[in-house]
Amino acid sequence: MEFFKEFPSLSRGELASLRRSIDGAFRDFTRSWAETLESFFHPLLRFLVWFENLLLATPWPIILIVIGGLCYAGARSWKITAASVLAFVVIGYFGMWDDTMSTLAIISVATFLCIAIGIPVGILMARSDRMQAAITPVLDVMQTIPSFVYLIPVVMLLGIGKVPGLIAVCIYAIPPIVRLTNLGIRLVDKDILEAADAFGASPRQKLWGVQVPLALPNIFAGVNQTIMMALAMVVIASMIGVQGLGVPVLRAISNQYLALGVMNGLAIVALAIIFDRVSQTYGKRLQAHRKGHGHD
Repeated sequence: MEFFKEFPSLSRGELASLRRSIDGAFRDFTRSWAETLESFFHPLLRFLVWFENLLLATPWPIILIVIGGLCYAGARSWKITAASVLAFVVIGYFGMWDDTMSTLAIISVATFLCIAIGIPVGILMARSDRMQAAITPVLDVMQTIPSFVYLIPVVMLLGIGKVPGLIAVCIYAIPPIVRLTNLGIRLVDKDILEAADAFGASPRQKLWGVQVPLALPNIFAGVNQTIMMALAMVVIASMIGVQGLGVPVLRAISNQYLALGVMNGLAIVALAIIFDRVSQTYGKRLQAHRKGHGHD
């Protein structure tokens, strides 16, 4: 017991000095690279602002038609489509339309970025055990570190605004699609790969013609989880300048407005349920389609 009482540790002065040196080094880094990073992310900011303005400027009947069409194309269910359209009608009726469009804009762009980055990284992990061993701890950190912690360096580098919020959402939401892409490709039957080799398929043909198509149900499960996690970050992202349904929720928390918080919270829940049902149903249809072709 005496051993644990005398556990070696840094003194308060040494600890404070270490923290100051880390803070100073990062501050110097931000002064040197902040402008370069801002210019690098400027096209992304322009696209996000354009897409948000497009959604806000589009008349609500057109938005409802597009949402209904996308829901039916994904789920092939009139019940899910009707429920989704009705949910958006109720959101508009309660005066949350503009905030919902802003949230849709950032969630759509974040999901697109996560797919564009996550699927290639997942493929890379599936093709190399060494890459999997190197990337898995990074994904573990991204999933377990409190989101408020990585907001600090993002805000220090890029300030407060849409792009820092988008980056924070992507950091939080990208691990599922990377993990499930890797898992889906690794779960492809070895006999099928041997048959592809026997037919003389190149590694590229084997990847895009066999492995990725067979892994699509897993990949879509990853997309589903990425969207859910992106929606979960909406309120936290509102703290650093991201407009949307998170802003009224944050205002409700600080001012103890129960009705405002519950209404906007339920709007986020409605979006999550719509995305979840449509993507899950599409993934199941895709899996059934693949099995049907397999039996053929």
